[in-house]
Amino acid sequence: MSQQSISSPPDETLASVVVVDYGLGNLRSVTRGLERAGAEVTITADSDAFAAADGVVLPGVGAFREGIENADPIREDLLSVADRGQPLFGICLGMQMLLTTSEEGGTDGDAAVQGLDLIPGTNVRFDQGQKVPHMGWNELQVEREHPLVDGIDGQYAYFVHSYYAVPDDEGAAVATTDYDLEFPSIVANEAGNVFGTQFHPEKSGETGLRILRNFVEICAEE
Repeated sequence: MSQQSISSPPDETLASVVVVDYGLGNLRSVTRGLERAGAEVTITADSDAFAAADGVVLPGVGAFREGIENADPIREDLLSVADRGQPLFGICLGMQMLLTTSEEGGTDGDAAVQGLDLIPGTNVRFDQGQKVPHMGWNELQVEREHPLVDGIDGQYAYFVHSYYAVPDDEGAAVATTDYDLEFPSIVANEAGNVFGTQFHPEKSGETGLRILRNFVEICAEE
């Protein structure tokens, strides 16, 4: 991370990023945040655009089942992003969709829907007396090195969620947050190119902007 202030965009575009448009997610605010972080952003569901970009962002607001069903037509395209080694960044619901399953997917009496399974694990509902949803600012505790978390240990981010990720491999947790239990607030796959934040970086002030800049710089290095 350069010492240049992240309050203003860099002097030049650092990387090209696709924000996936699958019918869910706060696309405009995510796009504005990425542009401030130095990305040239395209909002699309076109697989050719995925392949041509330096990195791909999977945003998401809403329920796991709806997210997976909406994204199902481009499931293989998203898996190809990961297979190619491109950075794939899931935000909030988008992060949960990177896992295998969710308790949320099976609560309506239907069979559980299958996530992308890029980070094996499931998403479970807060059920230990916590107020649900977990909403507001909370602290990030970095657990291991990953370029996405440069400069953010101990900083605060903005959360809105009722479910949290439980990866099969505890080492998938890059950062954790405490909400009467410790849950992964940032996860990544073993290769390091697929990762996600449970919180909304585009709503997390300077901390979120730093994470978005870190992501754009990861993309620029690919």
